[in-house]
Amino acid sequence: MENLSFLEKASSTDLQVLVDYLTKAKDGSFRWTEELSCTPNYKAYYPNRLQLMWTDIAGELQNYGGNTFMNMVRGHGVPYREILIDVCKKMKVNFNKKSSVEVMERCLLEKILIDSLENMTMDELKKLMEDMNIPTQSFGRQSMIAAIQIAIKRGGFASYQIAVIVANAICRFLLGRGLSFAANAALTRYLSIFAGPIGWGINIVWATVDIAGPAYRVTIPATVQIAYMRAKMIDEESISQTLSLQNIV
Repeated sequence: MENLSFLEKASSTDLQVLVDYLTKAKDGSFRWTEELSCTPNYKAYYPNRLQLMWTDIAGELQNYGGNTFMNMVRGHGVPYREILIDVCKKMKVNFNKKSSVEVMERCLLEKILIDSLENMTMDELKKLMEDMNIPTQSFGRQSMIAAIQIAIKRGGFASYQIAVIVANAICRFLLGRGLSFAANAALTRYLSIFAGPIGWGINIVWATVDIAGPAYRVTIPATVQIAYMRAKMIDEESISQTLSLQNIV
C-alpha cells in the first residue's frame, strides 16, 4: 500500500471516480475481471464512505497492475510505483525511474497536456498564450507550441492546475461527468480552453490503449486520478500552511 495510504484522506467523490475506473467499462457495465464490487465493503461504503475501504481500492488497482497467475502466487498485486512506471512507459513519458512518485505523476500529466497542444487551432494557441502571459508576436504554430511547453515545464501552470485539467478531461471522456472541485476563475478558463484539444488527444490515446490490452484501460485513468488526488492534497496542505503562517504573523 506504499504511496497510496493518502487515499484514506481523499474525498469520497474523488474516490468514486477511481473506483468507477476500476470496476466499470466505458459503457457503464461492470468489468468481468473486477472483484471490488462483490466485496462486503463495497456494498456497505459505496459511494459515500469510500475512505473506509481505501485498502480494498488500492489492492484492486495493484491486482490490475500484475499478471493474474503471479498475483495468485504472491497473494497480492504489484506496488503502485511499478504500475506508475509501466503507465509512463506506455504513454512514452520522459521520466527517471528513480524519481519520486510525485515527480513521475507530474511528468505523466504534463505529457498528456503537452500532447493535446498539437490538436489546438492557431486561435486556441494564441488565446492560451495570452492567458499564460506569453508574448505572441510573430509566432508560427510550432513556435507557439514550443513556447507553451517551456512555460508549462517552468511552472507556468501549477501541478494542481495541470492535474485538474487532465483528470477532468479523462473523467468526462470515460464516465460522462466532470470532477467535483472548487474552481477559481483562472482554472475555469484553462479547463474551457483545453476541453476540446485534450478530448481529441484522449480519443487518440484510447485507440492505442484498446489495442494494447484491457489492463491499460484501467491503469492509465486510475493513475491519472491518483496523480490528481495527490496534487490536490499537496495544494490544500500548502494553502493551509500559508494561512497558518499568516495568522502567526
